[in-house]
Amino acid sequence: MKSVVQRTGLSPHVIRVWEKRYGAVAPRRTASNRRLYSEAEVRRLLLLHAATKAGHSIGTIARLSDEQLRALTGWAEEPAALPPIVNGHTLPGDPSAGFLARALETVRRLDARAFESVLLGASLQLGCQGLLQKLIAPLVIKLGDLWCSGELTAAEEHFASGAIRNFLAGLSRPFTLPENAPALVVATPAGQVHELGAVLVAAAATSHGWRVTYLGTSLPAVEIAGAVWRTTARALALSLVYPADDAALPAELTTLKRALPASVAIVAGGRAAAAYRPTLEAIGATLAEDLPGLYAFLDSVRQPDGVTPSRS
Repeated sequence: MKSVVQRTGLSPHVIRVWEKRYGAVAPRRTASNRRLYSEAEVRRLLLLHAATKAGHSIGTIARLSDEQLRALTGWAEEPAALPPIVNGHTLPGDPSAGFLARALETVRRLDARAFESVLLGASLQLGCQGLLQKLIAPLVIKLGDLWCSGELTAAEEHFASGAIRNFLAGLSRPFTLPENAPALVVATPAGQVHELGAVLVAAAATSHGWRVTYLGTSLPAVEIAGAVWRTTARALALSLVYPADDAALPAELTTLKRALPASVAIVAGGRAAAAYRPTLEAIGATLAEDLPGLYAFLDSVRQPDGVTPSRS
């Protein structure tokens, strides 16, 4: 199962649902009842993943033939040429650098269709986690660097933000979460005007099995806290990208902490987060420097199924 998850970008839960509820694949079982997937079944899961990301319901396509799925997704050939993935890295030759260069080029042209095509190709070849960690995360950093240096216009930055947000929203649709999945609120505090980091966090947490409420940019502390209370969220993720010298932000973060339920854990990240480290430490927030750091935080605060955190 672990290898299939890495190859397809689907979560174990989604794969099992597609198998049991829809009969999409029928893996063999070992004597110890572990699933064994053939290469053909992995390719079929890739096709189904591509089709669901294109907007097709798994219930209507699960029993289609591979030929019909290829026609539906526009894949002219079998996806057998995808390089194997070992521990999240493609072998031989990692194509993520090529995807990054093409993504930047399409942003420069404001070519929405070409940009989406790059993201789709990367998701199919790298898988969901590979897309997030090896393309989207470096792309977010690069776009931020270019914007700060004046080499990227505001229009180009906003174009990229919107396109990435829309694509990742579609990418998250196949993740069928249980009703008792832990809840996370993702937001940027008042004065923080860039949302790419928050969009990335929302997608990463969803793929990690969290039910995410995404609030967008520059929200007052009381609004963020209100959303946490209403969604009974277990954790709050804050994206701090720009500016790094907002004199009003420490007080805003302190107000936010006071307004939150005592049991809610806070994680903060982004290129400007380190500049506010003293305040983040004072409110008990965890500083996540990258996606593995975010995943470690989410794992550390995740409660067993059915356990509801205290709201005192």
